[in-house]
Amino acid sequence: MKASAFVYPWDVNGDPEAPARIAALGVEQVTLAAAYHSTRALTPRHPRHRIVTAEHAAVLYPAGDRWDGRELRPYAAGDWAPGDAFGEAAGALADAGLEVHTWVVLAHNSRLGAEHPDTSVVNAYGDRYPWAPCIAQPATRAYLTELAAEAAVRPGARGTELESLGWYGLQHLHAHDKTGGVGLGDAGQYLMALCFCPACREGYGRHGLDAGELAAAARTALEPVWQGVTPSDGGWTGVEKLLGETLANTTRAYRDATARTLQEEAVAAVRAAAPDGFQVLLHADPVSYHVGANPGVDPAHILSVADGVVVPCAGGTGTLTPFARQGKAGAVIAANFTVVSGMGGSPGTLAADAAEARRLGATELRLYHAGLASDSDLATVAEALRTPAG
Repeated sequence: MKASAFVYPWDVNGDPEAPARIAALGVEQVTLAAAYHSTRALTPRHPRHRIVTAEHAAVLYPAGDRWDGRELRPYAAGDWAPGDAFGEAAGALADAGLEVHTWVVLAHNSRLGAEHPDTSVVNAYGDRYPWAPCIAQPATRAYLTELAAEAAVRPGARGTELESLGWYGLQHLHAHDKTGGVGLGDAGQYLMALCFCPACREGYGRHGLDAGELAAAARTALEPVWQGVTPSDGGWTGVEKLLGETLANTTRAYRDATARTLQEEAVAAVRAAAPDGFQVLLHADPVSYHVGANPGVDPAHILSVADGVVVPCAGGTGTLTPFARQGKAGAVIAANFTVVSGMGGSPGTLAADAAEARRLGATELRLYHAGLASDSDLATVAEALRTPAG
């Protein structure tokens, strides 16, 4: 199966050995960050640094004049990715024989939420999530669609992978995080992801719901969770049990429709800006009410919109099956495996994992992450990619 490794520009720029080292893994492609959220990243082989701190979400190339006069616009990177960091890295990787695809993070931006708080998801208690732009708001949707088109279609790129193109919720890696004291479960996470910003309040109204009553119902439903009682029914059944079937299913219908239309608009914008043959994939979860970097989608719908999906498989390969069942000819179903041991990955089982993913319908592999992994992890990956798939 075709394999691609995730890479940051700062893994490559300033390290002349990086492109050949990545190519030697046996991958044909790299998924190179073009727009990314804040992070603190290890660079274990770079000749000039070991730690890179990206202080805020930014585009890793010079933003174009399409943003002139716009209130919501992307932020330039600081010294962690100066100038056209993406373009410099892309050129070096292409020279090593690697196909370059862009990696674009969209509805995940803490600086946007800090500077424009009205753009953020607001939970049933009135708490804002600055890392989570509300995708129901017209101005935010326009910003995300425009960003997708610009960041995805960088010179030399043959395709893109759009991450966080959907709802974001409470889950978020955060400095000194202290939110793990209560196990929310799927149902609690869903209720804490419901947004009550003005746009969503209006949206609930269009679906026949009173937003104030819904917020009160969500708070009441969450009370046992705060007391330490996790719903005995998992998945969507647990949400219905806590919130009631009518409220649960109506909120889901509103949120699903909001995400679907944004995905359609963003993919259309990318295609309009891209050359013929440009591949558009979405990072996606097959359960539509899930939120986060791999937002929930309806598998049949998303495969009618995009060329395929990148599916998280760190918790198992079962997430591939709903996409594979659609049987759409030519669709890319990429199984995404973490191969960094220190981040919970399992490079030692990659060959077996890849074989199982292929059995379940995966057509490609994604390896997270070539820049973060140790030398021993990379050597294990290279060996696994030399092993014929079962």
